[in-house]
Amino acid sequence: MNMQLLKDGLLWGFALWLIGYLLGFLFFAFVPASLIGWFIMPIGIAVTVWVLLRRIKGGSLSYYFSLGVVWTVLAIVLDYFLLVQLLKPADGYYKLDVYLYYLLTFTLPLLVYWFRAQKPAAVS
Repeated sequence: MNMQLLKDGLLWGFALWLIGYLLGFLFFAFVPASLIGWFIMPIGIAVTVWVLLRRIKGGSLSYYFSLGVVWTVLAIVLDYFLLVQLLKPADGYYKLDVYLYYLLTFTLPLLVYWFRAQKPAAVS
């Protein structure tokens, strides 16, 4: 694994997860607990797509695939230890919004790669 992928995977993966984690605490004061994930998701998608378009410079499908794997594994592990085990949500944690979040965490890098691959090369 090259250093850029390691940095993009771990640093950006943690930063994106942390944004959602902090938003969860913020929304906890204003939104019913069962809906927090649905309120975070549009913000998370927008921030993730911005990161992928502006900060990630991978050039291959395998790079974006690896990025999706690292981000997803990181999200699952951090969620388990810092939400499920630490906070022990009364109504459980794993619901449709969480599974969709994991799916999007994996697929957004692939979708951005596909989007970039579809753009015609600049003519110079």
